[in-house]
Amino acid sequence: MHFAPDTEESLEFVVALGNTDPGASRSGADELATVDELSALLARYPYTGRIDHDEAELRDVQQTRTRLRQVWFLDRDDAVEPVNRMLRDGKALPYLARHDTLDWHLHATVPEAPLAERMRVEAALALTDVIRMNEMVRLRMCAADDCTGLVLDLSRNGSKRFCGIRCGNRMNMVAFRERRAAGGGA
Repeated sequence: MHFAPDTEESLEFVVALGNTDPGASRSGADELATVDELSALLARYPYTGRIDHDEAELRDVQQTRTRLRQVWFLDRDDAVEPVNRMLRDGKALPYLARHDTLDWHLHATVPEAPLAERMRVEAALALTDVIRMNEMVRLRMCAADDCTGLVLDLSRNGSKRFCGIRCGNRMNMVAFRERRAAGGGA
């Protein structure tokens, strides 16, 4: 599956942000509980423009995480309204930008807009591509029994099932042990 590079980057960020949620994180804890943890996330997924590095911004980003996780699991038609709301609330006016080491890509808010608002609008722009291409099936929850991690499936055949190697290995081991217990293999 191929989306525009900025769409893929935005969707990958939504996965990273969404997987800081206590139900989806590797540690089982909220991995976005402090301003320092938000700074660490932004070090991996840089945002240009205004960044306040304060508790109010952290709370807004945590709320954004919740909203984006909710949209991730909606079907195509149900996702349209919350995506449109994020664009509308952010007063999105898409424009092309090229800066730093990035080639031409879309922005839709001013750099001075609050960080969480820019996150929501960029995610909403990416989700519009997913909706228009009828590819919501590429957004799913991890297939591991005890994980609610987000999965972005960009594979050609749409077969990605787990949020990471850890969940995949764990579930493969469970399946192996079940086969072995049933006498189905060594």
